[in-house]
Amino acid sequence: MTDGIMSKAATMEIPINSNGDTGALAEDDGLEQDLQQVMVSGPNLNETSIVSGGYGGTAEGIIPTSSIKGPNMHHSSSSSSMAAEETTRGVAVEKIEAMRKWSLNTYKCTKQMISERFGRGSRTVDLELEAQIELLRDTKRKYENVLRLAQALTNHFYNMVQTQHSLGDTFADLSQKSPELRDEFGYNAETQKLLCKNGETLLGAINFFVSSINTLVNKTMEDTLMTIKMYENARLEFDAYRSDLEELSLGPRDAVAMARIDAAQQQYQVHKEKYERLRSDVTIKLKFLEENKVKVMHKQLLLFHNAISAYFAGNQQQLEQTLKQFNVKLRPPGADKPSWLEEQ
Repeated sequence: MTDGIMSKAATMEIPINSNGDTGALAEDDGLEQDLQQVMVSGPNLNETSIVSGGYGGTAEGIIPTSSIKGPNMHHSSSSSSMAAEETTRGVAVEKIEAMRKWSLNTYKCTKQMISERFGRGSRTVDLELEAQIELLRDTKRKYENVLRLAQALTNHFYNMVQTQHSLGDTFADLSQKSPELRDEFGYNAETQKLLCKNGETLLGAINFFVSSINTLVNKTMEDTLMTIKMYENARLEFDAYRSDLEELSLGPRDAVAMARIDAAQQQYQVHKEKYERLRSDVTIKLKFLEENKVKVMHKQLLLFHNAISAYFAGNQQQLEQTLKQFNVKLRPPGADKPSWLEEQ
């Protein structure tokens, strides 16, 4: 690049006086020498530089701009990188610590469970609470059976009502097309329509019964059983850390062992409080569940009995009164199918 500039400088015009001589002024000679010196020792045009002094300055006066940076730019980028690295490192450390605690807890609980299963370990038992829990599980199994049978009854009775509806329509059609049997077909058509209407009313009552039992079994009881599962897990953890503390207490009493015993004592206390809190929650939920179960089943069993009795006694007024008493709403007239089918 410097050679190109020098070649251009060599071909610059030389002033000529009126006589044709090359009479250059003294200042022009000095300017030409300065220009040539700049071409030789000037800055590299491939990078921008700051020249200190005049054209004849030495190389020490040239400061490349690539070496000039803001006083805080390098420090700021370094700080950002370090902060990002520290954040990433902190997250990784937290994950590793959480995994370590989970692994240790799982190991202790598995060891305790195996010890209990093979009769080598002791477990904390609340006989009264355990009996209530077992009774709840047995009750849930029986209520699930009641729910399954009630759903089967609903499906079968719905099919019968649909058959009665079709049979009534057929009798009515034959009554119009068979003048000699018009009255007989007409009576049967009216009977089947009445049975169909009462059947749809009974279906509404049975469906309300099924819906209430389903809520009791699959929501209320299931919620209590989930709390019981949490309680049983807390009991296992409590016994695991209790056994660990007992084993450490039987060992040596040096400084390292005492530090481990203190840590085990803290963990034992934490899990003991968790166990006692969940045991209290289970006791309260079992109490409220029993009260709610008695209240719901008293109402639903009375509804089921009164509706079935009124239907098979042919007492349409009593059947409708039963549904009003228990606030059971039926599908509005003119609908093709009863409301209970849509809720299935």
